[in-house]
This record gives sequence, structure tokens and C-alpha cells, in this order.
Amino acid sequence: MNRFDMHTVASAFVALLFFVASYAGAVAQETFPSEKLEIVSTSGKTHAFTVEVASSDGQRQQGLMFRKSMGDDRGMLFDFKEDRDVMMWMKNTFIPLDMLFISKAGKITHIHPNAVPHSEDIISSNGQVRYVLELNGGAAKKLGLAVGDTVKSAQIK
Repeated sequence: MNRFDMHTVASAFVALLFFVASYAGAVAQETFPSEKLEIVSTSGKTHAFTVEVASSDGQRQQGLMFRKSMGDDRGMLFDFKEDRDVMMWMKNTFIPLDMLFISKAGKITHIHPNAVPHSEDIISSNGQVRYVLELNGGAAKKLGLAVGDTVKSAQIK
């Protein structure tokens, strides 16, 4: 290999290291506090979860991106701090998710089941909500969760 080729290979290697370091920094940039959360069905059955809370702009933008798995009793609660129409998507999200849209009072108003990983299709709240709870895809059906069920946590008063 001549000197020019060595320089080219070295430059490419440095560029690759820079890209990997930048990517790793982007993935790990946000941390999330966690809390206990319960969903109480209209029949009175309670389902317990531990959720990470995304309440800042940066946390909400990162969400569950780049995660490869999530425990069955885990989830992420997005707090939008005000009632509003919410639009979500699955860009850079590797696992299918159920999205539960929740009012300020803690009532589930809409469920979008099994959102498709990596999809950039917009998923709408279909009205104003304060929170979105993401669970593993299929969890809402498996647990019998429905519109009208109540969500309780420290974040949702």
C-alpha cells in the first residue's frame, strides 16, 4: 500500500470513529426518571407498570428510539404539560408499541395498537390529550385495556 492509500484509509477510519462517537452520543443523550404507574380498567382490574417519564422537549424527542427491547411491565409516559393534539411517529424505534392517549384527568381517550417500527406515518391522538403512554405492542389487547380506563401515577394526578 502506498502513502496515498494509507492516508486515505487513515482518514476514512477517523471519519468512521467520529460518526460512531456522534451516533453514540445522540443515542445516550437523555436520561429518564422512572415511576410506578397503574391502569385501572372500568371493571376494576389493576395493571402495574414501571415507566420512564419523558417530560422535557429533548426527552420527548428521543423517547424509546434505538431501544431493542422493553420488559413486559415497563413503558414510557410522555407528559406534554398542557392539553393539546399530539402527533407521534416511530422513526428510529425498533420495537412495536401500543400508544395510549390520556386526558389530563387520567382517562384513556384513544389507543393506537402495534405501531410499526421505523414508520414515519403520523399517529394522531384524535383530540386533545395531556399524556401518551407507550407499552409493548400487543399489551393493550393482551391486558384488555380500553378507552375509558384510568391511568394513575405521580405524574398523572
